[in-house]
Amino acid sequence: MSKLLDKARDYEKEQYDKIPAELRPAFHLTPWVGWINDPNGFSYHDGYYHMFYQYHPYDVRWNSMYWGHAVSRDLLHWEYRPVALAPDESYDQHGCFSGSAITLEDGRHLLMYTGVHPSDEDPKRDAQHQCIAIGDGRDYEKVANNPVLSVSDIPAGDDKIDFRDPKIIRLKDNTYVALCANLSADGSGQILMYRSEDCLSWKFWKVLAKNQNRYGKMWECPDFFEIDGMWYLITSPQFILAEGYEFISGNGTLWLDGSFDEETGEFVEAGHHRSIDYGIDFYAPQTVLTPDGRRIMIGWMQNWDSTEVRGEEELPWFGQMTLPRELFVKDGILCQKPTKELEDLRHAPVTYENEGFTGSKAFSGIAGQIIDLTISLRAADPQKVYQKFSVHFAEKDGHYTALDFDPQEQTLTIDRRFSLIRHAGIHQRTCSIEGSGNGDLKLRLILDRRSVEVFINDGEKVMSAIVFADPEADGISFHAKGGVKMDLCKYELDESVK
Repeated sequence: MSKLLDKARDYEKEQYDKIPAELRPAFHLTPWVGWINDPNGFSYHDGYYHMFYQYHPYDVRWNSMYWGHAVSRDLLHWEYRPVALAPDESYDQHGCFSGSAITLEDGRHLLMYTGVHPSDEDPKRDAQHQCIAIGDGRDYEKVANNPVLSVSDIPAGDDKIDFRDPKIIRLKDNTYVALCANLSADGSGQILMYRSEDCLSWKFWKVLAKNQNRYGKMWECPDFFEIDGMWYLITSPQFILAEGYEFISGNGTLWLDGSFDEETGEFVEAGHHRSIDYGIDFYAPQTVLTPDGRRIMIGWMQNWDSTEVRGEEELPWFGQMTLPRELFVKDGILCQKPTKELEDLRHAPVTYENEGFTGSKAFSGIAGQIIDLTISLRAADPQKVYQKFSVHFAEKDGHYTALDFDPQEQTLTIDRRFSLIRHAGIHQRTCSIEGSGNGDLKLRLILDRRSVEVFINDGEKVMSAIVFADPEADGISFHAKGGVKMDLCKYELDESVK
């Protein structure tokens, strides 16, 4: 074990007890200490879900990247394990960037990550190549022949600098495929595929998909999986341009569907393309297949364009992951819902049915910071649809975050301009809700300390955002221009491990 890794592990132990539990979310993974970004190595191994993450323990801002590590039985309660990787070799001296993990046939746990070091091609830039470490679920050793994929393995004519974020999948014939993000000759993203029989020696196979300057530039953090006979490619495009309400300019997310021939490696797009999340804070998701066959996704609940937007508190950590979400397909669209494990934590229900009102209203028992709240909304008079509906949450002393629904425009907006935030930045995001012109809308809000995730119409779309609020802010109120009726169901969420 290197001195750099030992030092980071000692620092983690030293700092952990200094962070009270109430300064962390209940169910969203945060770094042990310091900075967190992309989820890495999301996998199921030896009875645990493993989540590694881009990590800098010594500061709450991005710096030289390590791999942090945590495990969970239920995807909601996380136990920290010591930092897994440090930038302690010549081939990764500028950082251990994103990657994935898989269990080998002999039971060992393999990590594949991007090592970064000074470039021979351009001294002003870093080179990126793919490296491997193998371990037992706690300690990992980098293999002697790293890097296992280098710039010489990139197709001729394509970019020799941007080459990262390997995602390992296993095909039905038991061969391994690593999908790597790369810039093609036209300056936009592509996903390269490499094959291996043993997960150690890799050869270029073919290009899985090309951006062709459709959605941003570089396609970061690819994932690729099958649900109900259809294959889905998810990526995080950089420098994407807004496309109506579908994408927001900057760093975004994207899924594409299609057919995939495992023998030839041909991916034929079916034509659907959408954002993965329509909120303010979401990037670089990864998925895992559970033992019972569910495809679960977790993303970084932050965005590169808003990492300097900080709240009132000076916390010893920065960044968090989303809740785990189960992916499913409805009417040809990839949808998301909170995992069933979250439902096991619900208790103390408070319900209201067919409540009609106009103006502003609060309901006894409908409040809280760590709750699961469902709102089923409709017009009080089907012949006269209301003009606007809003729900305010994390509310205290005039500060709140809002969801604003406009049935005429068929849009839902998340708005934190009036939260406890003193910085400019991205504080609003709007998505379209097709078919909602009659005023019917179903929302499920999962509130945790400092965040909200909104599942729209049973998961057809999702909006995620960091919430800036007083630690005691737990108020919830409802506001309508015109007559509405709604059903409410609120659950408390049990923080204890069952």
